[in-house]
Amino acid sequence: MRVLAAAARRTEAGLPVFNLAAGQPATPAPEPVLAAARRMLDEQVLGYTDPVGIAPLRRAIAAHYRDRYDLPVDPAQIVVTTGSSGGFLLAFLAGFDAGDRVGLARPGYPAYRNILRSLDCEVVDLPCGPDTRYQPTVAMLDGLDLAGLIVASPANPTGTVLPEAELATLATRCADRGIRLISDEIYHGITYPGPTTVATTCAWSTDRTGFVVNSFSKYWSMTGWRIGWLLVPDDLVDTVDALAGNLAICPPAPAQYAALAAFDATAECDGHVVEYAANRQVLLSGLAELGITRTAPADGAFYVYADVSDLTDDSAVLAQRLLHEVGVATAPGMDFDPVDGHRFLRFSFAGSRGTIVEALAAMRAFLGR
Repeated sequence: MRVLAAAARRTEAGLPVFNLAAGQPATPAPEPVLAAARRMLDEQVLGYTDPVGIAPLRRAIAAHYRDRYDLPVDPAQIVVTTGSSGGFLLAFLAGFDAGDRVGLARPGYPAYRNILRSLDCEVVDLPCGPDTRYQPTVAMLDGLDLAGLIVASPANPTGTVLPEAELATLATRCADRGIRLISDEIYHGITYPGPTTVATTCAWSTDRTGFVVNSFSKYWSMTGWRIGWLLVPDDLVDTVDALAGNLAICPPAPAQYAALAAFDATAECDGHVVEYAANRQVLLSGLAELGITRTAPADGAFYVYADVSDLTDDSAVLAQRLLHEVGVATAPGMDFDPVDGHRFLRFSFAGSRGTIVEALAAMRAFLGR
């Protein structure tokens, strides 16, 4: 977020910025969502809603699981949240107590560890690298006393996808050992064909004692609308309901009514994924020409996580120089990995093709290559 703030200051000063740091689509919300929002402003009284979300949206989300995953989900087990961030907070508060040990992949999305620590949970790092495609494995759980495990597929910052069989094995092992699984699935729908790519699957296809977190932010290009959801295990439905009402009263009403139309926008959103795939190839090829070839597989989401240790032993300093000297904004690896992140940068290809091409040209000039 500091990188994005610095990039905004450069823009305000009239200086060029080629933003490869933003973890959000450059496209607007789908047209059906925008149309629904316009109608809603004229027709709806935007008061409080049910703390767990309006019933029509919960039914629509349940239909989404039936249609996309062939997975029956009771709308009573769906809780609409203020983005996935609100979902993580509710899941962690409901699922864990202070002092509980929760495992997560390193590198990983930084908010996991920061929210857990704010709740006095103990974060247990699971160091993940190329040998496990930057994903946790069942073997990593051996000998660990854990209350929870967080997995993400596709993952931020690496873009790696857990094969269906591996996710099922993790979900089964967690259930057998009483470990509450939190499956972050907010990048579902954004994957790319390739020799190691598999279709994303929902963790609830195997076991329903854990949480599933999802959001309208990424595939549906609705980051600023702040609307997401949880699939909640039966034993915690009442707990999450009570927490939701006390923490936020309800999710944003306008976003809830607008999101009802999101499921009518599959063709438009799939078109965005086609553009991301082309952007991905441009970025990977351009980085390779610059000698940056040690990257995570990037089979999903819209990031390339790259080892830049040939260029620096402090990627945060490199990121600062790239931004201040040639206007290229990137995300330092220390955000995602407090131990080894100094060797990595994350590049986003969610923006325009032109931005990526210009950023690569600026980096070429910066590196003298």
